[in-house]
Amino acid sequence: MTSLHKNQVKFNSNITISHTGGRLSSDSGLVLVKELMNTFGFSHLAKQWLHITDHRAYFTHDNLAILEQLIMQLIAGYSADSSANLLRRDPVFQAVLGKKQLASQSSISRFLDRFTEENIDQLQALNQSLIDKARLIRNDTELIIDVDSTHSDTFGRQEQTDYNAHYQTYGYHPLVAFDGLTGDFLKAELRLGNQYTSKGVKAFINPLLHHYKSTLPHTEILVRGDSGFATPEVYESCEATESQYVIRLKSNRRLSQLAEHSVLYGDNQEWEEREVQYFSLPYQAQSWSKPRRVCIRSVREGGELLFHHAFIVTNLSDNVSPEVIFSLYGKRGTMENFIKEAKGGFYFDKTDSPRFLENHVRMMISVLAYNLVNFLKSIGFDKVNQGMTIHSIRLILLKVAGKLVQTGRQVYLKLSSYHVYQTEFYKVFERLRRSKQWI
Repeated sequence: MTSLHKNQVKFNSNITISHTGGRLSSDSGLVLVKELMNTFGFSHLAKQWLHITDHRAYFTHDNLAILEQLIMQLIAGYSADSSANLLRRDPVFQAVLGKKQLASQSSISRFLDRFTEENIDQLQALNQSLIDKARLIRNDTELIIDVDSTHSDTFGRQEQTDYNAHYQTYGYHPLVAFDGLTGDFLKAELRLGNQYTSKGVKAFINPLLHHYKSTLPHTEILVRGDSGFATPEVYESCEATESQYVIRLKSNRRLSQLAEHSVLYGDNQEWEEREVQYFSLPYQAQSWSKPRRVCIRSVREGGELLFHHAFIVTNLSDNVSPEVIFSLYGKRGTMENFIKEAKGGFYFDKTDSPRFLENHVRMMISVLAYNLVNFLKSIGFDKVNQGMTIHSIRLILLKVAGKLVQTGRQVYLKLSSYHVYQTEFYKVFERLRRSKQWI
């Protein structure tokens, strides 16, 4: 007989603790995620887009089943692959994934080893298909592509890691793109750690622009980026697809001179008060093939004599005032929250593998996990709750105690009677069921 290790608490000598409660699960709320995946036809799309070369003569776990298991683990908050060694026996994980036996940590490692560069493109195509379905359900007619780069720390001698002077550490330097309106994670690409911000941005952004112009021709597209993306490649790509752009420019001597010549100094101005002036003028840098509109914001802080200038290049009409353009660019700050959510909630910057390709795969699986939860929020939640982070969602909806009871004909998932957020849980469940009709 197995002896059970018990711990007696000091605050009440009648209470002892042991992990012997039986086949209970703490992640019963994952049924909501699986219901969403079923609504989107995730399994069908994964089979359609993802084709992993598999030379195994015999196997217990197919590749798509392991992919779904990894996504579920990330959404539930388990970042380590080794978590699978216990979760594979979790009754709710088994029921949600429709498998009597799930993959172990070693099976997951071998699964990642089977990926190729071609599979990375296939994961992106799968992600794009999911986003297209979400936009159809939400009836989205506008799109703001926020482009940025971020950093992923590496440890040891991992492939293609390098020193990044901006972040002053070793790691990778991925490119990312989000929808500034919905928070959808549009695209990600892992790069060497020493790559400049805009390196490869044309190849990164062009497929997005052409996809949305071809599949959703009436969609209004705006591209936003900081000064690291102030390159003719971005402007020309947007102009070729009739997309709009708002890109921050770095200051230079010529721009500063133009701004100083535009500033109006009034004798009646209260010098102790802050002053802001806006201007718009044509400007052509040496690397540009033609003049473009540049908007200027000149700010003089209270008590100071000189103005500080900020510059934005755009192809928006002159009917759009410089004030509106700077306000539009300022909303780009929400992207920082999206990146933090992807990293802190879905382990987007997790680089556990020694190989660059495997870390790229991990990153793309995190993108899929992030988007599924973002779809859950935008489709299943009340508008007031759509800004919730994954940490709050886990606490309120996913981390629910439950027990699976199976009879001859039926399977019952019995959740805790003391789940405080039962009402919210079933509201989300019902909205997901109704959204099926829109696909």
